[in-house]
This record gives sequence, C-alpha cells and structure tokens, in this order.
Amino acid sequence: MPTPEPATTAVALLAAAILLVLSALVSRTSIRVGLPLPLAFLALGMAAGSEGLGGIRFSDYGLAFRLGTVALALILFDGGLNTPVRALRAAAGPAGVLATVGVAGVALAAAGGARLVGLPWPHALVFGAVVSSTDAASVFAVLRGGGIQLKHRVAQVLEVESGLNDPMAVILTFALTRMLASGEPPGLALLGETLLQVVVGAGLGVALGLGGRMLLWRARLTSSGLYPVLTLAIALAAFSLPTLLRGSGFLAVFVAGSVLGERALPHQTGIRRVHDALAWVGQIGMFLVLGLLVFPSRLVPIALESVLLALFLAFVARPLVVVACLAPFRFPAREALYIGWVGLRGAVPIILAVFPVLAGAPGAERIFDVVFFVVVVNALVPGWTVRWLARRIGLEEQRAPTPGAVLEISSAVPVDGEILSFYVSGASAVAGSAVSELPFPAGTRVLLVARERQIVAPKGSTVLQPGDHVHVFCEPGEKGLVQLLFGAEETE
Repeated sequence: MPTPEPATTAVALLAAAILLVLSALVSRTSIRVGLPLPLAFLALGMAAGSEGLGGIRFSDYGLAFRLGTVALALILFDGGLNTPVRALRAAAGPAGVLATVGVAGVALAAAGGARLVGLPWPHALVFGAVVSSTDAASVFAVLRGGGIQLKHRVAQVLEVESGLNDPMAVILTFALTRMLASGEPPGLALLGETLLQVVVGAGLGVALGLGGRMLLWRARLTSSGLYPVLTLAIALAAFSLPTLLRGSGFLAVFVAGSVLGERALPHQTGIRRVHDALAWVGQIGMFLVLGLLVFPSRLVPIALESVLLALFLAFVARPLVVVACLAPFRFPAREALYIGWVGLRGAVPIILAVFPVLAGAPGAERIFDVVFFVVVVNALVPGWTVRWLARRIGLEEQRAPTPGAVLEISSAVPVDGEILSFYVSGASAVAGSAVSELPFPAGTRVLLVARERQIVAPKGSTVLQPGDHVHVFCEPGEKGLVQLLFGAEETE
C-alpha cells in the first residue's frame, strides 16, 4: 500500500534536509584537507544512492538533466555577477580561444585517447565532446570556495574560460549524439550552428543584462527582498530565451550576469548574497542528484579504461592543447601549464553524458559511466593538487585576511558616494597614523575600523594599526585620492 500524503513528501524533504546538512558540514572538512568540494558532494550522493547506505532509488535521467541544467544556469549567473565586463574584456582573447579552439582540440585529443582504449570511433567522439570543456561549478568551487588566491591574470582566464566554454561542448555533444543515434556524420552545418549559438547567446545575454539593470533601477519595489526575485527571473530568462531562439543559454546567462554586475544595483549586497546562496544550493543539489544516478557496481568493469582516459586527459590532452592555444598570447610557460592543469571536470560533463542516454543512442549508458569515472578521477588529479601546485610554482598571491565586519550601503536609489574597504598592512602609508592626521578629501570620512574581534568607532585620535580593516566613505570623484592613500581596495 503506497504511503499517503503528506507523509511521502515529508520523507523526501527529510532526506533532502539530511543530505544538505551533510553537504554543508562536509564542505568545511573538504576545504581543510584539500579535497575538491564537487567530489565530496558526488560521494555523498553515491553513498545515499540505491547501492549505498541511504538506499535511495533514483534512475530518472530526464529529471537529473533538467535539475542539472537549472542549477548550472544559476551557478553561471552568479559567476557572471562576480566577473564584471572589464574582467571579460581583459581575458577575452585567451579565454575565447580556449573556449572554442581549445574545446574542439581537447575533444579531438580525448576521442583519440578513447579510441586507443577500445571505444569505437562514434562512441569515442561523443566521449571527447562530453569531456571537452572545463566546468564552471568546479572551477568556481575550487578557486573561490577553496580560498585559492591566484595571480589575477591566471584566475581571470580560468574563470572566464569556464563560463564561456560550455556552448562549444554542448554543440559538439548534441551533433555527435545525433550522429551516433542516426549513423549520419555531421556536415558543415555544424559550423553555422556554432556561430549561431554564440552570436545569439552573447547578443541576448548583453541585451538582457542591460534591460535587467534598467528594470531593477526603475521598479522601485516596496521590499528589498523582492529585488533578488527580479534578478532570479532575469537569470532564468537569460538561459531560456536564447535557448528557444537556437542560441546558447549557458553563454547568455553568464554574459547577462556579467553585464548586470558591472555597475551598482539597488540593494546590491542582498542580491549578491541571495545568488551566492542559490549557486551553492544549485551546486550541492546538482552533484548530489548526479551521484544518486550512479550505480557503483557498473563502474568496476570500466575502471581501468576510465582511469587511463582521465590521466591522459589531465597529463596530455588538456595541457598540450592549452599551451598551443596560449602561445600567441605570450603566457609564461608555468602559467600556461597551470591553466592546462586546472582543466577541472564536474557536473557539466555528467549532465552532457545524460543527453545520449535520453536520445537512446547505442552504448550511451557505458559512455555515461566512463564519463562519471573520469570526472571522479579528475577531481583528484588535478583537483586535489590545484592549491599545492600554485604555491609550488609561485602563482598564489598573498592577500588580506577576511574582515571581521563589513559595512555597506543598501539603497533602492542611486547614491552620491560609496563605502570602500581597505586592509592596513605593516607597509601601508597609513599604518601608525591617527585618523585626524590623514589628508582626506573634503567629502571623505572613516566610518568603522574592524580590529581582530573588535569594532572600533573611529575618532580623530584613533591610530590605524597593521591588521586593521578600515571602512571609508567617499564622495564621487574622491575614490582615486583615497586609493592613493590606502592602496588597493579589499575584495570580498
């Protein structure tokens, strides 16, 4: 006799609550020991699955594909909000080449490796397309969630590439899946489809970002909590509308977030925090669901070939292609090799590997299992070595510690001024100076000093000490002078 409602729903929600709590708690341990977060979430999903301790039976590939797509759209939008247009412009050249030529090159190289371990060419080509792109969720989780402070140029290229390279992988996967299902090779139409996806996706992403910014400022909503509702709607529209018009929704949602985050927004801090939370929920949920979808018993027979393919992808295919793509941009060898090494695979390949299963392509489930195994191994190598290698070759920067308190302006209308945050190091020009001694412009004031676990309300006699986080209000036009005095701003 089936369990009556609402008991069935309550059981499902309780299971979800337990998994979310475990995921949140395991994240701290994962970061401490250097274990990539995506792998920790995947492992929890597998442990909760039908062959694990949880015994949850789940084999709905269609639902997993939809949930994964929504989660990825939210992750990319949040990534765009934290990657302003100026950063896109700075990294557009190398990241754009990696996101197009690089993806195609890795797909071809990975397909060659798959053929060497015994996969037929049609299956090898689909496998190559599925694993060809780096994963935005994994890159953002490892670099931002793991607190790795890479040199600015390297971090920009990695993050922008991961946000831009999904369209090429999606196009290749869909085209080669149709080839596998029908037996007909893709023609020159593939090139036209690629251009259409990129142009429509980028164009609508910019338009929706600009339109969204205008809407947010003109809406004048009655509650600050409604503004994230609007930005969530913008994110969903930025993915769905281009997709319906044969463009790349993944590209569009990242670009829309970047355009939206380029300038100040009403209640900006609340908006960013809501989307940061949504991105984490999406990331955890996506990896948990994909972990539930895997049957560990099916992974054992393909373990050897999968490990070989993962190592080939990490040590040969990705680094060689990346070094070749970055050669025209004169990257130092250690930076190019590091970018090649941080070719993290995560949810995107697993989601793409679901598509051949849904299309009914022959051998699709084997491809899915191989891809999943490759993602797991890739999370360990190179995922576990990302921070260690950055330190070893001198690519990690020392940055200010996180302040104990943050002071921000929350406003539904544009304001004439902003609050800047600065870290006082031992070498800072202001270290050891009283607030009254500082040559501030007329409209600038020190509002708050965060000193270890103390909050100091500054007076003229307050002496700024190394280790202080100083929050300063300045009027338009005075920011440059304040930065000359304190140095670079803190980043959240």
